Amino acid sequence: MSMSRVPSLSSPFLLGFDEIERVLDRVAKGAEGYPPYNIERLARDAERPERLRITLAVAGFTRDQLDVTVEENQLLIRGRQQDDKSRQYLHRGIAARQFQRTFVLAEGMEVLGADLKNGLLEIDLARPEPERLVKTVSITNHD
Repeated sequence: MSMSRVPSLSSPFLLGFDEIERVLDRVAKGAEGYPPYNIERLARDAERPERLRITLAVAGFTRDQLDVTVEENQLLIRGRQQDDKSRQYLHRGIAARQFQRTFVLAEGMEVLGADLKNGLLEIDLARPEPERLVKTVSITNHD
C-alpha cells in the first residue's frame, strides 16, 4: 500500500495555511524508522494539565549521548554514540548509531521535561488550552 500525498491546502477557504503545507512536506521527508517511538495522551489530574508523552526506545544510549532541544516550533531529539576503538569484536550485531528525530509542535506547546529510564526516553509536553476568541467586526455604512 502506498501513501498518498496530503491534498493541497490551496483551497480558497483556507487562508494563510501555506506554512502548514511546507511543514507537512518537511515531516514527510524526515520520517525514518529509528528509533521507534510512541505518543500517548495523559489525562489531566489534580496536579497537571492534560499532556502528551513521547516515548523513544533508546537502549544503549546514556544521558550524555542524548540531546533534547526545542528550536522554533520543532522538538529535536538527537542521539550520538561513538565506536569504542579499544574493543575487539568477534561478532558485531549492535552498531554504534546516531539519530535525529524531529516533531513539529503546535503553537503554544510547552515541553515540560524529559526522563531516561530503562532504555526509554520519555518527553512530556503540555497541550495548550484553546482560547475561545469571538470578535465582532464593525460594519461601516457608506450610503
